[in-house]
Amino acid sequence: MHTSSGEHATRGKTARGRMPSGQPNPIDVHVGTRIRQRRALLGMSQGNLATALGLTFQQVQKYERGANRVGSSRLFDLSRVLDVPISYFFDGMSENVTQYSPRMIISGLTKEPVHEHVADPMNKRETLELVRAYYRIKDGRVRKSLFELVRLLSRGG
Repeated sequence: MHTSSGEHATRGKTARGRMPSGQPNPIDVHVGTRIRQRRALLGMSQGNLATALGLTFQQVQKYERGANRVGSSRLFDLSRVLDVPISYFFDGMSENVTQYSPRMIISGLTKEPVHEHVADPMNKRETLELVRAYYRIKDGRVRKSLFELVRLLSRGG
């Protein structure tokens, strides 16, 4: 049996990790989100990341959306260019998301996820700009004071 994207399917499940509905695998979406977060935190454009990897910016966009899966050699390159360990791309993955590995899907041990859109503040441009600005503060004492002020203000509201 072939799916519309040309992937072979086994027992109604795709063999390459996509969900039976054709949606990107939640693990691939998580990895893509981590790529986007780190790239944005570094102030790097999709075009600059693409150039560093020898790709087009459209390929980077697809990785960041989880539409294209990131192979191990590409993940290695991403870790070098973005200056993070490979484990960074999997950090913060919820237990729910970890259940969607291709092995779990093919074996029928998991069901199609119900997509609950929860706005993750780490995905917002405002958050990334705030973090970048914070780390541009050279004086460590000023940075620590600002951090304590923000913590204090967040408790009050």
